[in-house]
Amino acid sequence: MLPREYKTISSLQGPLLVVEKVQDVKYDELVEIELSNGENRRGRVLEIDSNRALVQVFEGTDGIDIEDTKVRFVGKVLTLPVSEDMLGRVFNGRGEPIDGGAHIIADKNIDVNGLPINPFSRDYPEEFIQTGISTIDGMNPMVRGQKLPIFSGAGLPHNRMAAQLARQANVISGHEAFAVVFAAMGITFEEASFFMEDFRRTGALERTVMYVNLADDPAIERITTPRLALTAAEYLAFEKNMHVLVILTDLTNYCEALREISAARKEVPGRRGYPGYLYTDLATMYERAGKIKGRSGSITQVPILTMPENDKTHPIPDLTGYITEGQIILSPNLHRKGIYPPVDVMPSLSRLKDKGIGKGKTREDHADLMNQLFAAYARGKEAKELAVILGEGALSEDDKAFASFADRFEDEYVRQGEYKNRTVEETLQLGWELLTMVPVKELKRVHDEYIERYLLPLKEGQKSAEEVKA
Repeated sequence: MLPREYKTISSLQGPLLVVEKVQDVKYDELVEIELSNGENRRGRVLEIDSNRALVQVFEGTDGIDIEDTKVRFVGKVLTLPVSEDMLGRVFNGRGEPIDGGAHIIADKNIDVNGLPINPFSRDYPEEFIQTGISTIDGMNPMVRGQKLPIFSGAGLPHNRMAAQLARQANVISGHEAFAVVFAAMGITFEEASFFMEDFRRTGALERTVMYVNLADDPAIERITTPRLALTAAEYLAFEKNMHVLVILTDLTNYCEALREISAARKEVPGRRGYPGYLYTDLATMYERAGKIKGRSGSITQVPILTMPENDKTHPIPDLTGYITEGQIILSPNLHRKGIYPPVDVMPSLSRLKDKGIGKGKTREDHADLMNQLFAAYARGKEAKELAVILGEGALSEDDKAFASFADRFEDEYVRQGEYKNRTVEETLQLGWELLTMVPVKELKRVHDEYIERYLLPLKEGQKSAEEVKA
């Protein structure tokens, strides 16, 4: 069918234009806009009301003359050309190469909106992913097919952590087909350069597909970027049987763009001016993660968002927490102490952590050790707070030991070099070494057999973490 062409634009508002007297136009249909100077822009149908269509313009409506601009409805939705040649490439938020390479020769073109995974066909996530970061691997393990967001704040090193995850994450069960799809939304040119240079220098780019939307790119492009990334991930996971880690940063910029477009549409605002369908919109992206029965590939998501004013009750982190399976929270206090990565293990949570650890997955003592470290750190923090109020003299010897443990836990377990990739065995051994600081009688979360096997040899000086690493 030939594209239908109209010169009946009635109004412009931000990135939106209204076309009158249209026929047979469909929701989400692609639109070509030809300006009077010959420039071409693209858009998609956002809303249809009788014979009127509301169109989102990807490049914005600046310079569009209502009288002389032609609008063509092309009769198809936005698709992404995909092939394995995407690996090692960098694209913009419209799916066009920006690394100087040629356009992808596509195996096929896939609708960027994707299809929801049938709940009956979903396989339960239970295979451990090693990130090389102790506060995740040891305390809040991530499993294949999970959605585990990182809640950050302004000025915190979430970008460095995202790059570290992209470099280091891997499945340790022997599968080698592992890929990373990295989507950056609304970032600065400096941040984009950091990611691209870091990935190239470390060799991580070879297994990575990057989609970059800069802060000065149109807001509507920010809406498309994560959907392009997830479409690429679905192709690699479910058609090429790869294990794909999708990193989305920064979801706050995405939601701001959604709010901007909602305001231009004059929709009734919800909490803090965000559209009432924010939850639904986020769910359409987050729920594209998972495993499918009978397929060896999977999609694991790590969305990263900066919480405005570090407020966990803000609509973006609040709704994200409802949809995803936990959260990793970064702490400004730890960052001020110079600790990287500044992961606050107390409020952080991986709801699927028990499914991916244990004998045959990581190690049989992992769950006990994780619970004991958490309990010891919590007690140490309480002891330090008590010392501030009553003075150190009011603490018992056990409390002093736990307070010292909390300091060393932050300094040795949480603190980790940006390019330090710890194996899960190194992380577990470091945890046992730290537990030698507290009385054995206080270790109430660990089975005696694990204390005898892993802790007592350390207390007797027979083995150290350094010897294990060597």
